[in-house]
Amino acid sequence: MAGTLNKVMLIGNLGDEVKVHYFEGGGSIGRFPIATNETYTNKETGAKITNTEWHTIVVKNKLAEICEKYLSKGDKIYCEGKLKSRQWEQDGVKRYATEIHVVDMTFLSAKNGPESNQTNSQITNNSEKEIQDDLPF
Repeated sequence: MAGTLNKVMLIGNLGDEVKVHYFEGGGSIGRFPIATNETYTNKETGAKITNTEWHTIVVKNKLAEICEKYLSKGDKIYCEGKLKSRQWEQDGVKRYATEIHVVDMTFLSAKNGPESNQTNSQITNNSEKEIQDDLPF
């Protein structure tokens, strides 16, 4: 194989509200954690064991605004993106973070409200596509 691939696909639940930072030029960036679970049975004890992994999700611009408006803690989402690592220094200590920068997302939780039609909504962070503000949930 001649090329490389950096792709992440996750289905998980939001662990907190979406936090969005708005910039002067009109751009925005949002971050929120999602949890994925893995369950297995311990062969020796027969007990069910659940391991939870936390992932930091990063969304930008219109996708960040949509996530802030329509997602809340506990909602289930499917997202696709790529891994990005960053490092910084804080109080003389080097810090590291690995984040998932999302480009496609599908909301999997049904919203109960007057505008809801119980369907999933796929959102993409593609600047060439217009994202409608009247989402069907």
